[in-house]
Amino acid sequence: MNRPHARNSLGKVFVNELFRVLEQLRFDEQVRVVVFKSEVKGVFCAGADLKERAKMDDAEVGEFVRRLRNLMDEIAALPVPTIAAIDGYALGGGLELALACDLRVAASSAKMGLIETTRGLLPGAGGTQRLPRCVGIGLAKELIFTGRQIDGQQAASMGLVNHSVPQNSEGDAAYQRATALAKEILPQAPFAVKLGKLAINKGMEVDIASGMAIEGMCYAQNIPTKDRQEGMAAFREKRPPRFIGK
Repeated sequence: MNRPHARNSLGKVFVNELFRVLEQLRFDEQVRVVVFKSEVKGVFCAGADLKERAKMDDAEVGEFVRRLRNLMDEIAALPVPTIAAIDGYALGGGLELALACDLRVAASSAKMGLIETTRGLLPGAGGTQRLPRCVGIGLAKELIFTGRQIDGQQAASMGLVNHSVPQNSEGDAAYQRATALAKEILPQAPFAVKLGKLAINKGMEVDIASGMAIEGMCYAQNIPTKDRQEGMAAFREKRPPRFIGK
């Protein structure tokens, strides 16, 4: 993300650009992992573009927030694992973007918060639904009600991010850790990873019995794959597997 003059805030043009990129990623079979990072030092995403928002009437605001919610849903629905590398401020819609990712890595000095209530708003791009799934209902309510900002270490302690790392002189420590995490995922069977993501995401939306049924359907799809056969052959032959995503 590289909108320096507006600290990567989510304006109309920027959101449209993100939608176009997501469309390309969704159908690119060569993509195994997606890392969301910022090219703007000290900020991941400052949230909604409130200067642009101030010029909208009520109907326009409602439509734009609906589009933002759709954007976050599209990020969450990418078939491959997604990682947010939070090296600076991730506020409001910026944190909601990170919450839409599967995994989050933050610099210890990063600042995060759903600060909408401090602006007379409430999270409208999925934050009220995704934050409780990370930190629990009580803590999510506290963070949203107070609009509190927390740092990377605090976020890790409450389960909001997977990893917190000390910031480096280049200001990209979270990105470096996210890249290392992506490299751990890359050697694994792509089709199995995609189905694992699907089983978790869909299973979280239903009761456990229905979730088990979803897992069973995903597992059944994986059984006839070449990658599963390769994994078994590699185990028998005591060699590293060579997965092809088929």
